[in-house]
Amino acid sequence: MANASLPQHAGVRFPPPLLYVAGIAAGLGLHRWRPLPMTAGTSSARVAGAVICLLAYAAIFFSALAAFRRARTTIVPNRPAAALVTGGPYRFTRNPMYVSLVALYLGVTLLTDSWWPLVLLPVVVLAVDRMVIAREERYLAAAFPTDYRAYRARVRRWL
Repeated sequence: MANASLPQHAGVRFPPPLLYVAGIAAGLGLHRWRPLPMTAGTSSARVAGAVICLLAYAAIFFSALAAFRRARTTIVPNRPAAALVTGGPYRFTRNPMYVSLVALYLGVTLLTDSWWPLVLLPVVVLAVDRMVIAREERYLAAAFPTDYRAYRARVRRWL
């Protein structure tokens, strides 16, 4: 029988990547209103930086996804977790999927050639931290009290 006081999931009611999409969209909207280009034109360094960010995103995200698959638990924050994932990239950060989305965000920002999305990135990270990660951490602390406390003591939230 399930404990009635134990939450069934983290209570995040929207896909967290939408916060990153909103930051980029707002930044591009600001860019249309008041352009703030990073470069004066096409830059191979900008494109190379974007490719590096996109590769970093893919490497981090897919290794985190693989760790979730090995643990046979969901990445969807409004579903119950079957296990606490601490392997793979979760050895270095408690939130590698959100770190990967920051890398993707930076890559897209470079490709759009606008400073505005970059200016908004701290707001996006703060929103993810408060609206998503805080809820997920409360849930994990309730669902896996001893294991999560030990994990939290040895692994940083971001990097």
